[in-house]
Amino acid sequence: MKKLFAILLALAMVLSLAACGGNDSGNSGDSGNAGGDSQQQEPAATPADEGEDQGGEAADIRVAMITDYGDITDQSFNQTTYEACKAWCEANGVEFNYFKPAGDSTAERVAMVEKAADEDYNVIVMPGFAFGETITQVADVYPDISFIALDVSEGDVGGTVPENVYCAVYKEELCGYMAGVAAVKLGYTHLGYLGGMAVPAVQRFGYGFVQGVDAAAGELGVDATVEYVYGNQFFGDPDITAYADNWYQNLGVQAVFACGGGIFTSAGEAAAKVPGTKVIGVDVDQSFTMDAAYGEGVTLTSAMKGLAATVNHMLDEVAAGNFANYGGKAEALGLVSGDDPSANYVLLPMDTTLWGDGFSQDDYKALVKDMFDGKITVSDDISAMPAVSNITVNDLGNIK
Repeated sequence: MKKLFAILLALAMVLSLAACGGNDSGNSGDSGNAGGDSQQQEPAATPADEGEDQGGEAADIRVAMITDYGDITDQSFNQTTYEACKAWCEANGVEFNYFKPAGDSTAERVAMVEKAADEDYNVIVMPGFAFGETITQVADVYPDISFIALDVSEGDVGGTVPENVYCAVYKEELCGYMAGVAAVKLGYTHLGYLGGMAVPAVQRFGYGFVQGVDAAAGELGVDATVEYVYGNQFFGDPDITAYADNWYQNLGVQAVFACGGGIFTSAGEAAAKVPGTKVIGVDVDQSFTMDAAYGEGVTLTSAMKGLAATVNHMLDEVAAGNFANYGGKAEALGLVSGDDPSANYVLLPMDTTLWGDGFSQDDYKALVKDMFDGKITVSDDISAMPAVSNITVNDLGNIK
């Protein structure tokens, strides 16, 4: 009996020790559960994670573009901006969308900003001076959104650029001047300027063009004439096409600088009816569009702005967390290189301009260098038509 009792006592002690061991294992298990909970929390930041936590990282931004009164198929300002934003976002894994206002008013543009903000877009790109009043209404309401405004001046936003807004304008008079020089030196001495609306950017293009024509005519000792008019709208229509028809068919105009959104369609349609006549594009290289629509070789050249370059640079800077270096500023972008014309924010297309003996790529490079070095100066004054010495300018006001 005693022996049985001893055996039972020993067995009880073993079971007791096993139970204690089980409790230790359970405690370890509880620690393991606590460890499991900690794994569900945010991990401690590594240097890479710290970089990602900075608001400027590409992964943290969502880019929206809002069109002005045009759309993303205008083959000009809106389309170029849209395509640049889209390409950058695709290359950097950033979400992108564009918003088109229902109409041409500040209220409708503001509504698109509100919609983009509601959908958590924190970088908004806005092309065109029409966004000036929009910015004054939304910048303070959305201080955490970075606004990139192209062709919007300090004056357009009331004289002071908000800290969350960057405005870029372009020295259109410079590439307008280049186009004027190119046209005359390539043999076109009866020219037309068909502007959209008489807003500052369009005026700078036109007045620079006149100055370039005047300079080249004086240098060559030839007579030249510029027919100068605004359509008072940024699209072509039958009335404007008829006006351009008269230029080409009856007045003997050889080339028209069509400057203002889709107004180039009227110039192109009219040029297509008169073999050998040309159109000068604007904002972007429009040769691909116009040559396809109106005949191979109809595009003499294009007076371009570096819209895509501006978009790429600014989105790079936002992604790097450097927007504070630009916010609150308005910059006028022009020539940044005298040796590489393609590096500039105002330029002619090297590949598609119809170069000739009178004006070659080397001549263009020499012109740009002289402009960059200050040997050639171009006025940006738009208070009145530039004074000319060597040409006739017929200032015709508005078609409509």
